[in-house]
Amino acid sequence: MATRLRLVLRLLLLYTFAVREGWPVCVDVPSDTEAVVDNYMKLTCIFCMKREEIAAKTKVDWFYIGPDDRRVLIYQYDGDPREPEDIEEHWRGRLVWNGSKDLQDVSIVIQKVTLNDTGKYECVVFRLFEFDSFTPSTTKTIKIDLEVKEKASQNTTALYSEIIMYVLLVFLTFWLLVEMIYCYRKISKSDEQAQDNATDYLAIPSENKENPGPAVTE
Repeated sequence: MATRLRLVLRLLLLYTFAVREGWPVCVDVPSDTEAVVDNYMKLTCIFCMKREEIAAKTKVDWFYIGPDDRRVLIYQYDGDPREPEDIEEHWRGRLVWNGSKDLQDVSIVIQKVTLNDTGKYECVVFRLFEFDSFTPSTTKTIKIDLEVKEKASQNTTALYSEIIMYVLLVFLTFWLLVEMIYCYRKISKSDEQAQDNATDYLAIPSENKENPGPAVTE
């Protein structure tokens, strides 16, 4: 019984590990488009790559387009994240790199958001791939329309999504617990039946085991 129980636990651990390993490494998610004054705001820019494309040279330019439609370079990545040398005073020291090490996520964060930060943002990602025989390149532009408010508005959709997520988590946990109890009881019952059969066999007199009854003839 103990051996079978250990086997069930190992299978559950293997299943959990396999599920975790199957989680996607990179997911293209859109950026939030609503910010609140004096808070920070993450401008999400994700450009997923295939496994064979990880070795690539990446360059990122972040632009701000205000009400006057003027396109201003506010942040860039080219080997390392930095502000442009001629960055406007409005942006100086307020932008922070928030990207990942593999540069699939090249997001930035605006600190101490102001009403003047409302406008359009562009994240332009340029990749140069290095393969054996050729070096192709690709460019992706992600546009974000940001609206800054003095007070946060209640997002009922996000609230309902969070509630549903917790309900599903509780349900899956309960279902897993029920499955474990069911497997444990099934194994225990199987062992008890095998033990009862062995006990009944041992209870039969030895002469009956060796000399079965006469065959029935017609």
